[in-house]
Amino acid sequence: ALEDMGIDVRSSYHEHSPYQHEIDLQPVNALAAADNIVTFRMTCKTIASRHGLHATFMPKPMNDSDGCGMHLKMTLMDLEGNNILSDPADSYGLSELGYHFMAGIMAHVRGLTAVTNPLVNSYKRLVPGFDAPTELTWTRNNQNSLVRIPRVNGADTRIELRSPDAASNPYLVFAVCLAAGLDGIQKKIYPTKASDRSLSESDQKEQGIENLPENLREAITLFEDSSWMKEILGETFCEQYAQAKRKEWLRYSQEISNWGIEEYLYRI
Repeated sequence: ALEDMGIDVRSSYHEHSPYQHEIDLQPVNALAAADNIVTFRMTCKTIASRHGLHATFMPKPMNDSDGCGMHLKMTLMDLEGNNILSDPADSYGLSELGYHFMAGIMAHVRGLTAVTNPLVNSYKRLVPGFDAPTELTWTRNNQNSLVRIPRVNGADTRIELRSPDAASNPYLVFAVCLAAGLDGIQKKIYPTKASDRSLSESDQKEQGIENLPENLREAITLFEDSSWMKEILGETFCEQYAQAKRKEWLRYSQEISNWGIEEYLYRI
């Protein structure tokens, strides 16, 4: 159905967890990619419904299984169509601009996580042990790292941001991620050294490496405290977005969950 609508699909396969599938779309420019993601979600839900099923993009729909992310693979091209993130002579295949772009995203990611991970449930996915990022590191293979650099060179060189989920608004996600990366280029920021293993708390403290927000409340506080986010998205939008998300957190905080009842009711 996607191909019939002109959306090119690179691959489709069953992922690790029960009922979980991954569909990779062919790269297009940012605006077209956001359009394709919105169409993709609607198409999945429609096709599933025709078969008496329900397709969900909930970040963590099941306990004891991997959550569902929306990994963003980003490439920057110049006006001649050359990949300016690429440097085949570099051990990771990244140009200096590539390192700056990645560092910009990592520098702003805590403030923009409320956009890339907008639900209370989003943070049930971002925990250690379930192939989801938690620490602000970059790598080739460390599953706890925020950014991954796939083993490709030349025109295929890309930076993969692993934190966003498909419950987010892709137009906002692409806007803040591109702005963060360009800010890194303009300010010539450099990332920390690569981390190809998960770090202990003591290692992170020693190296000054932070984590992604642990819950929506923390993410909204960081979002509100970021003057940079207000410059990118506008003060009015940021105020209204934060207000709506704080109301969502309050509703969640007031709800007594099944876990709470099972954990405490008969013990206390």
